[in-house]
Amino acid sequence: MVKKKMVFSFPPTLVEEPVTYRLIKDFDLQVNILRATVRPRDRGRMVVELRGEKDNLEKALDFLEERGVQVDPLVQEMRHLGERCVHCTACTALCPTGALKVDSDSREVSFDHTACIICEACIPACSYGALESQF
Repeated sequence: MVKKKMVFSFPPTLVEEPVTYRLIKDFDLQVNILRATVRPRDRGRMVVELRGEKDNLEKALDFLEERGVQVDPLVQEMRHLGERCVHCTACTALCPTGALKVDSDSREVSFDHTACIICEACIPACSYGALESQF
């Protein structure tokens, strides 16, 4: 089983079609929507994590591209700069996935990049610039 984080950009003609349903039903993929902006009659954008058999994943990505969906790997990531962090915990309350959390013993903020969905809610909360988005 493979796992990939991808960015899908939908043309307006596909925004109202059940594309994620097709990925699940036709290609037996697990689809975790990490972030999405979808509006009727406008472009849509989704950041997703896909899990499944390698062949099914490749077929699904081919299907999307044939339908007109732009498919790109997610190359953006968040970084926690430990040398700047003062462990004030302002960022932890805003993290929807628990990627930023406080160790109960050390009282220090830790960052789990595998749980991060790159929502960037933590960036404006940090007055010390200890969190940044990197492409």
